[in-house]
Amino acid sequence: MKICIFGAGAIGGYMGAKLAKAGAEVSLVARGPHLAAMRDKGLTLIEEAGTFTVSVTASDDPAELGPQDYVIVTLKAHSVPPVVGKMQPLIGEGTTIVSGVNGVPWWYFYGLDGPLANTRLESVDPGGAQWDGFGPQRVLGCVVYPAAEVSEPGTVRHIEGNRFSLGEPTGEKSARAVRLSEALNSAGLKAPVRPRIRDEIWVKLWGNLSFNPISALTHAMLDVLCTDPGTRGVARNMMVEAQTIAEKLGVKFPIDVDRRIDGGAAVGAHRTSMLQDLDAGRPMEIDALVTSVQELGRLTEVPTPTIDTVLALIRLRARSAGLY
Repeated sequence: MKICIFGAGAIGGYMGAKLAKAGAEVSLVARGPHLAAMRDKGLTLIEEAGTFTVSVTASDDPAELGPQDYVIVTLKAHSVPPVVGKMQPLIGEGTTIVSGVNGVPWWYFYGLDGPLANTRLESVDPGGAQWDGFGPQRVLGCVVYPAAEVSEPGTVRHIEGNRFSLGEPTGEKSARAVRLSEALNSAGLKAPVRPRIRDEIWVKLWGNLSFNPISALTHAMLDVLCTDPGTRGVARNMMVEAQTIAEKLGVKFPIDVDRRIDGGAAVGAHRTSMLQDLDAGRPMEIDALVTSVQELGRLTEVPTPTIDTVLALIRLRARSAGLY
């Protein structure tokens, strides 16, 4: 079974190192100094249990790697549409595209019944680049929970978590989902196959939708953002609007809004990924996390006044910094 991780930075590198150590046939697509270091010295993973280095097949040219059984995409959402063409050499007749990308996925309405079946989301897939270039029938959903960072080129430090929930858009427990689950489990990761992957997508999105832009606007860390009455209230309003949208789409939430916010507070003095991107001068993941929910609100005819306001502010903040 050939597995390629496209975008082998922190999360992709963590997964790749674990798979390689377990003996899986895995390759990594990366770039820059990180790629050069992996080629020269191997990929090092720093975990609580210890540190190890594995020799890996790494490239910036998918044509060198050829067709794969699984292509696991771990890029930021806005980075995927421009590289769909570059990824084509990895895609054979039986290739599964594993979408390990934050936010509302481009394939969201594939496999759903009703008037919105097969609706394409312009906010996350401009011009249908992924829908046409990959094909939604190839997709296996994935919700990524671990936190990791590239501490230096060629070295990934694992911070917490090891779960990658998998799920078919149709909800079935397919053979391809089970095969990948077994491979990830054998590598010491947790990869349950979920019948309702969209429910998990929304629970994670709840926090990303609200905590990320508010933190980038205020520079507050999670513990402060979730306990200050003002910012907690804004986050809560955004989450309630999102919940109304999701429930109209058939999603079931296993927890309530306040428990979700309390969970964010419990993480402590954590800087969200959007705040980290702003501080580092990297493009900010606004459309997949916020604009997509606004688009879903329009499709379901649900008003989103708080989401609209925060989205307008974070877009301007990002444009002013040249990051949007």
